[in-house]
Amino acid sequence: MNATDAFIAHSRNLHAAAPASPPLVKLQDVHLSFGDTKVLNGIDLEVPKGQAVSIIGPSGSGKSTILRCITGLLQPQRGQIQVGETRVDQLKTEAQRIALRKRVGFVFQQYNLFPHLTVLENLVIAPMQVAGISRVDAERTARTLLDRVRLPLKEKAYPGELSGGQQQRVAIARALAMQPELILFDEVTSALDPETVGEVLNVIRELVRDGMTCVLVTHEMRFAEEVSDRVYFTEAGRIVEHGSAYELFEHPKSERTREFLKRALGEGQRPSPSFAFEPIPFNRVLFAI
Repeated sequence: MNATDAFIAHSRNLHAAAPASPPLVKLQDVHLSFGDTKVLNGIDLEVPKGQAVSIIGPSGSGKSTILRCITGLLQPQRGQIQVGETRVDQLKTEAQRIALRKRVGFVFQQYNLFPHLTVLENLVIAPMQVAGISRVDAERTARTLLDRVRLPLKEKAYPGELSGGQQQRVAIARALAMQPELILFDEVTSALDPETVGEVLNVIRELVRDGMTCVLVTHEMRFAEEVSDRVYFTEAGRIVEHGSAYELFEHPKSERTREFLKRALGEGQRPSPSFAFEPIPFNRVLFAI
């Protein structure tokens, strides 16, 4: 048994023995359309505190839209979205949404780093300007996080001087700088060179092991199987099937799930990136969390 298999087996034993945690995130009958196009069509999803949940499925199935609804970037026409005690679907003001985003980190497929700022400045800008943390404390935290993502010597570098994998690790450190209770990862490896994917996955793997609540939209099937407590398979804006990682990957109930996994795992090729929506304008300071 190799190290990865041993970790998977150990994780399954722990997850089987662990008592159920109350959901930190809960979506109930969420519907969202863009014009006449239905993107989410009755989504029900739960994320217990301290667990990792992966959302998988073909391109255009609504995976990334679910994440944007959780963080308030998109507002559904119907349904309820709860993050802790916050009813996200009922938020009315930008101040309310900013308060939510202080608690929810979002790591995008594109890194969204400020190109004219050093790595250190990218990490301290949101804690200082949004959370009111002093520069001394913000820099201390930033350096600790750079150690954690294995980039301790890059604080003075600019994003353009880093590889894609290094930039994505900086983006993860930036999300952690606000000490969120939840982190959303949206296809964070799909824009990377295959040689740098492992660098980013190792960082996420350690966050999951440390008990960070994570929701991952990913095409990295083996990684999703390894780190996830639960997995949701989506298609055409619906949840086709969900269950523990072991249940869904080893004993899928739906023929559509079996077909998808056979292609995703059997062909040895990474599926195409998720359906790309039009860019959503946002203030990068407020989303550097």
